[in-house]
Amino acid sequence: MKIDVLQLLATQRDLYAMPRGMDRFRAYIAAMTGGTDDLALPLVSMNPMGKEHIAAMIDNLLNMDAESVARAAAAEASERLPNIPGQISLGLVATDDGQGGWTNRYFTEMALRFETAQLLRRGWAVVPLWTSEPWSPDCIREEVRASVYRSAFQQQHSQPQTLAAMMIQEGWTARFAGAAQPALEPDDLDYTRVVLEPHRAASDRPTVFACLYGDEAARSVGYPPLGLSARAGLALARVEALAQPATPEELLSACPKHDA
Repeated sequence: MKIDVLQLLATQRDLYAMPRGMDRFRAYIAAMTGGTDDLALPLVSMNPMGKEHIAAMIDNLLNMDAESVARAAAAEASERLPNIPGQISLGLVATDDGQGGWTNRYFTEMALRFETAQLLRRGWAVVPLWTSEPWSPDCIREEVRASVYRSAFQQQHSQPQTLAAMMIQEGWTARFAGAAQPALEPDDLDYTRVVLEPHRAASDRPTVFACLYGDEAARSVGYPPLGLSARAGLALARVEALAQPATPEELLSACPKHDA
């Protein structure tokens, strides 16, 4: 699989250097569309009306040369997937879940994990850098590996429609990325497995959302809770993938590509 990294951080920083207002918003639309009726850059998850904390975060990312870190991580991920066809251009996008109502963290995550057909059609993958979290080179490398594998998985399997398919995708993605989180205590994992079992075939958003993200997230968007800890379904998915004998690379290589 061939992977490169788009140079998006400088563009985002230039936009945040402008005063908040319609001029910045128009400049954001122009940068995102390139003056066309389509998307020229994958900046949809950026908050064009974001406050000063986003500019400060991007300054830190530029100082650590985050896109070079991402480029090296993408190259390493590509080397681990030598037999997987396709090409992806990754972009690091500052995604504001800290201040302001532009971005709902959970809905944006759902879209970037499971509703990426339009991005993939353009050969893009977004690595969201959440403004509420600290970012180090190790964290960026993990998120890049996750984005690469998730994109490759969907190119091979198409987009997951059921809770079971989503958990398979995200479990193997977490394993490929080397993620240690989310994690639950053993008794909570056992409890989560019991609660999720009758819902694995579910495809409706309220059920899937509550299973993956837990009660607090479900209540925050008006969905019925199921008695689950934060990110319980994602934590169980990671553990279930780790228990499988195949490697993430073998899983992708063994499955035929099919269309969505």
